[in-house]
Amino acid sequence: MSEAEAATEQLGSADITRVMELLPHRYPMLMIDRIVDMKGSESAIGIKNVSANEPFFQGHFPGHPVMPGVLIVEAMAQTAGALVLNGLGDKAAGKIVYFMTIDRARFRKPVMPGDVLKVHVTRIHNRGPVWKFAGEAKVDGVRVAEADFSAMIVDQAG
Repeated sequence: MSEAEAATEQLGSADITRVMELLPHRYPMLMIDRIVDMKGSESAIGIKNVSANEPFFQGHFPGHPVMPGVLIVEAMAQTAGALVLNGLGDKAAGKIVYFMTIDRARFRKPVMPGDVLKVHVTRIHNRGPVWKFAGEAKVDGVRVAEADFSAMIVDQAG
């Protein structure tokens, strides 16, 4: 086991400060508040505390606020991106993760203000800089969305 892998296994979680070290996203596009149950670069659970103050609720069904499905998928991608970069350790310096594909996306129940969205991501495989994941989002243990997606890790333009 490499030093980076050992450190990753010991970490197990990432608070908002660590998430922001791993990802370039910032409010209002940062969709993950913390990450728990990180297992190397294999799987993790991202946590999003859905607040009535989210800017998208102003225009996404006023009077009946629903979190847009595309943002739930973005939360999956951000959780996976942070997982990969965390797992790479020092090799992640200067890298960024870009979405490539979204497949088999399904939205089963609406996500509303006050919900705690738990985003489960599992690595399916990776080859070189391309990583493929399965994602599932749950609220109170009930699946609200799912998708398979891939991303590419590239050098960040300076």
